[in-house]
Amino acid sequence: MRQAIVFKSQWGWMGISETTKGIDAVVLPKGSRQAVLSELRLSDAELLEDRMSPRLRKAQTQLAGYLTGVRRSFDLPLDLSRGTSFQRKVWRTLRRVSYGRLRSYRWVAVRVGGRQYARAVGNAVGANPMPIVIPCHRIVAHDASLGGFSGGLPTKRKLLTLEGTLAELRPGRS
Repeated sequence: MRQAIVFKSQWGWMGISETTKGIDAVVLPKGSRQAVLSELRLSDAELLEDRMSPRLRKAQTQLAGYLTGVRRSFDLPLDLSRGTSFQRKVWRTLRRVSYGRLRSYRWVAVRVGGRQYARAVGNAVGANPMPIVIPCHRIVAHDASLGGFSGGLPTKRKLLTLEGTLAELRPGRS
């Protein structure tokens, strides 16, 4: 069974869902509660916010702490079962990229099989179901330009600014 919460953060409406195995989705800040519900593919009636699990409460608290600059890492059980074996390998590698560090798609590719996998890594990064918790925003292009981000480049810039790394990107390319 899947449970979820939708909440208003200082950055906008967000959502988190879990399975019995762990957190399986994080919805980046949106302009409305309905937009978050839509991305989670849930209706208001399916939310159990009055009986929120301790794990969802912990995830919400950790995300809020991160967005205020108090927390730098996450200690949550994750359910990566929605991904392919290659995607899961990429996502586990992303989790090793520390707060305040940037890495390139090529750097990730070398760690999951070879430089030739950089494009496949980009696709796996884009399919990350738990942005922020699995820090895909810390992955940039090899030429030190911003690259892409499933939550939009303004959100990626905001996350990198929070972590103090936006200035490390190549001028004019961020």
